[in-house]
Amino acid sequence: MVYPFCIWYCMSDEESTEGFMAEKKLISVIVPVYNIKEYLPRCVSSIAAQTYRNLEIILVDDGSTDGTGALCDKLAASDTRIRVFHKENGGSSSARNLGILKARGEYLGFVDSDDYIEEEMYELLLCAVEAYDCLVAQVGRDEIDENGNRLANICEPPTAPVFIGAQDFMRELLLHRGDCSFCTKLVHKSLFQDRGFPEGLLNEDFRLLIQMLPDLKGIVSLPQQCYHVFYRLGSNTRKTSHSQFSRVYGDCVDNADLALSLVRETWPALQREAERFGAFQRLEYLLHIPIEQMETSNEMYRAVCRNVRATVFRNLGNPYLTKKNKIYLLLFAAAPKLTRKFHRFTMKLRGIET
Repeated sequence: MVYPFCIWYCMSDEESTEGFMAEKKLISVIVPVYNIKEYLPRCVSSIAAQTYRNLEIILVDDGSTDGTGALCDKLAASDTRIRVFHKENGGSSSARNLGILKARGEYLGFVDSDDYIEEEMYELLLCAVEAYDCLVAQVGRDEIDENGNRLANICEPPTAPVFIGAQDFMRELLLHRGDCSFCTKLVHKSLFQDRGFPEGLLNEDFRLLIQMLPDLKGIVSLPQQCYHVFYRLGSNTRKTSHSQFSRVYGDCVDNADLALSLVRETWPALQREAERFGAFQRLEYLLHIPIEQMETSNEMYRAVCRNVRATVFRNLGNPYLTKKNKIYLLLFAAAPKLTRKFHRFTMKLRGIET
């Protein structure tokens, strides 16, 4: 493989590392920031400590009200590579998009303000994209809870470096095995020309990534888990009460429809995987929606039910859906409210509130 040579070239000794650094390709690391004083210093310190020194850190203060904006300015005073931009609150995607506009680097990285990274992450990623002559590389990630415990992997990293073609990467995403997060990736800035993160939506990384994939040969995936997600209750899509129904479930359904459209246009061989993805996302929607919101006045709910009924027999023959998936889809097609009540009851018996 090319990668082992690349790592030797970049990391084996001082002379090799200096040769790699001499190329001076600038990396812009964009951090959207909002009311995060407690965790921002750890995040910024982990980026500033990167072994690849030729980077800029763009902190986009998204209208913070707790003094985080002033903290950003203080951090910038301690490192000339840190640039700060203040804006009115518009959400994470809005902040990221401003960061993209302000970025000077040839490559872009993204770090969420409560997460942190290993010091070699961007050196490994830049080395990988150059070795494989591609536009995107990714590392693995893990999740750490508020007590410092490491949680189960959401995405399993490869056991060795691998180049995944665009169609195969799309397939992994559709089967819920791929990593859609931009935080684990280094991306050539050209891929953001005339596109950005969708504002006002959740599951935004998935939506943007699948729109980029047709423009890629593929993505290099590295085994090192260099990105650490801090699982903080109440952040982004974390559920804080049993009655809460995050809009992420509806956005995931919409993204599944976009994925199916892209597959039909670009990778028709993935039709069944895309249908499985859409059925799974609708099942997740129905398994989590509060029963009191399952009303005919709820347009999204009605649309999900119509689709489940219209596709139920085709989904029963889908080889990528599990037997349990198919049973629930059949039950929801017949009696959605009753099935939701049954599911909530069975979860309560297991000590889980849904």
